[in-house]
Order: sequence, then C-alpha cells, then structure tokens
Amino acid sequence: MEARDTSARMFGLVLAHLRRSAGLSQRELSRLAHYDHTRISRCEKGETLPPVEHAEALGRALGAGDLLLALRSAAVDGSAVLLPTNVPGGIDGEPVMLDMLTPEGRSVRVTLSRRLFAQLLAGGALSSILPGLGDSDQLARVTEAIARPARVDAQVIGYFRRVLAEHYAADKMLGPRSLLRPVLAQVQVLDELRRGAKAAYADPLLQVLSQYAEMAGWLHQDLGELESAMSWTRRAAEWAQCAGDVQMAAYMLVRQSNIAALTDDYAGVVQLAAAARRNPAGLEPKLTALAAQQQARGLAMLGEHHECFALLDEAAGALHDHPHVTHPEVPVYLHHYNVDTLREQSAVCYRAAGRPDTAAAILEAQIGKLPTTLSRDRGYLTAKLAVAVIQAEQDPARGAHLGQQALDIARQTSSARIHRELRTLDSELQKRWSGHADAVAFHDALTAA
Repeated sequence: MEARDTSARMFGLVLAHLRRSAGLSQRELSRLAHYDHTRISRCEKGETLPPVEHAEALGRALGAGDLLLALRSAAVDGSAVLLPTNVPGGIDGEPVMLDMLTPEGRSVRVTLSRRLFAQLLAGGALSSILPGLGDSDQLARVTEAIARPARVDAQVIGYFRRVLAEHYAADKMLGPRSLLRPVLAQVQVLDELRRGAKAAYADPLLQVLSQYAEMAGWLHQDLGELESAMSWTRRAAEWAQCAGDVQMAAYMLVRQSNIAALTDDYAGVVQLAAAARRNPAGLEPKLTALAAQQQARGLAMLGEHHECFALLDEAAGALHDHPHVTHPEVPVYLHHYNVDTLREQSAVCYRAAGRPDTAAAILEAQIGKLPTTLSRDRGYLTAKLAVAVIQAEQDPARGAHLGQQALDIARQTSSARIHRELRTLDSELQKRWSGHADAVAFHDALTAA
C-alpha cells in the first residue's frame, strides 16, 4: 500500500468504528451528517475520502471532534497518522487494539487484525508508533515481526535501539510532551514482541524494553508526574533484572534516587544511590561516578557538606580516568555523562552549602557550552542560574530577566523541572523584593503560565 492508501484505510476504519459505537447504520449517519450513505460506505472501505466539510460534519455527528478531519488531512497529504498512542494486543493471530486520541483528549479504540496492522505499518500510516522505517529490508523485518513475533531477530532489536537513541536526542530539544506518546506506544509493541519471541531473543528484548521504560519514567518525571515516573522506573528495573542487565538495574536505583530528590526524601536519595554503587566490581565506571554524584546531592541537602564534596571529587576522578564508556550496552545517558555534566550537577550542592556564587559561575559556564538547539536543557540551566543569581548577587532585575527566558522555554517544552526551579525563583523574589517592578512582572508571567 502507498502511504495515502493506508491513511485512507485508517480513516475508513475509524469512521466505521465510531459509527458502530454510536449504534448507527450508514443510512442513519447519512441523515445526521447530510452525506450520501453510499459515499459513507466507500469511505469506510478506504476507497474514497469525504470533502473537508463532510469530514467535519461526520465528526460532529459522531462526537469525535476533529479526529476525522485530522485523519483526512493525513490521507490527503499522503503523510503518517500521528495520533496513535497505545498498541495493546496479543501475539501472532490475535488482534491489535489501537488507541487513538481525539484532539479533545477522548480515546477511540479501533480493533485491527495483525495482518492489517502490519499492512498499515508497512504503508507508513502508523509511523508515529514506529518511525524511521525507510529501508525496505528493515521495514519488511519489523512489520513481519509485528505480525509474527517469532520472527524477531537481532536487526529488529537493533532498530528499536536506534529509535531510542533518537528519542534521547530529541528530548533535549523538544521536551517530554511530544515524545511521551510514541515512547509508550513503542513500549507496548516491544512488550508484545517479548511475549511471542523465540527464547534466544528474550533477554535482548527485555533489555531494550527496560531502556524504553526508563525513558517513559524520565518523560513522566520531566512532566512533573512523579508517581508515574516512579512506577515506570520500577518496571524498568524489573525488566532489567529479568534480562540479567546489572548495569541497567544499578542505573534504575540512581533514577529512583533522582525522583526521590523531587519529593524531598533526601535520606532515600542517599540510600538508593549508595545501593547502586555497593557492588562496584564489573560496574561501568561512569555509572559508579553518577551514583556518587547523586549520593552527594542527598548529603548536601542533609547538611553533610564535607562528605558531599568528597564524593564529588571521587566521581570527578572516575570520569577523568574513564572518559568513555567501557560497556557499550550501558544506558544511553551514560554515553554522554562526563566531567562537564558532573560539574553542572554539582551546582545544586554548592547552593545547598551556602555558596551560590560558585553555583552561578558553574551554570554560566555550562550554558555557554550548550548548543543553541538544546532548548529544554538551556531553559533548565537558565532557571537554576536565575535562582543562584538571586542568592549570590542579590540582583532581582537580572534574576527576573533570566527567569523570563527560562519561562518561555518551559511553555514550549512543558518541562515541569523548569517550572519547579522557577517557582523557587519566584518565592525568593517575593520574599525579598515583593514590590520590585521586575519581580512583580515575573510573578505575573509565571502565575499566568
């Protein structure tokens, strides 16, 4: 199928599903939408598409908002349907149930045969679920594995690894909102493959599934949804244990420690990070350094500053000695974790130790090194810098200006981490300079966000 044909087929499937769910015959829908019933029949078969005005009328009649209009646009453009959010289902001959969201947030579930699902996938209509399948051989392998999970092989698993690396790169630019849905959909696909794959590929699938679950946990965390973040992180840890992936299992303890910091459970931060580095033999040195850095963060918040900075020195030494990962299959984040990242992360420790001037200098230097494309990361560091500037320089105008820059990025990326820092900034400004014009302007902008 061509992409346009598969998108038209998707339009027809959704139209038929919505009509049956409403308990309407084609003739009854025809009367409600003022559109000929024979044309509705052809639309449901994927043979034709209604004009824009009739797609809108059909959506209104079926209570689907702009969903049908969006599907029609995808079919006319020959582009992919970008709305699927979940792909639960069984294995081999069992159907796939595709959840789609209307623009208003209502879920519509369409049941497809696995054969039809694979055809739609191969035609490009579902590329938001499995993007980047441009190579014909790769496309054939992945779609065959979807239809028959026993056909999973190393190349199919390699495809999912490459897509995950692209998600990590995109996250630094786009933030969590645009990535969460495709990541969750891909988790569902991988979980299906795990259920039906041959034993030789069970552990590799569990390993990559664990990495996707970790990504889902991170995206929920960046959205401020900490309960979901912890749930996905624990699920990732479970899959890592099943795969025998000691690196990922230890990394998940660090991730849980990171989430605990956002709930002010600093004892938990220390305990979880310490557990991650308890058995260092065979552990990736960068992972040991990351765990030490996270443990130092918890100690700083508990007022144990000497122990905190000793651990940061230990982490820096490990990173100097091991600038590159020694285990290629470690979590993606560790491939990019280096001395600069450690230094940026240490700023929070300097703030907690009463040295905001050092924190501000660190953050300014790190922002200067960031590529302009990494919008979300720039916004987060700018928000942290604004707080440090207020505490160190006592300059409400500069702090509020930096805060406004970060707020603009927070709106674009939906990053709750940026908003969290900005709420701290606003609290500091209101406590010390509640009547200052810049402080007032920033407060008004933040509360209106």
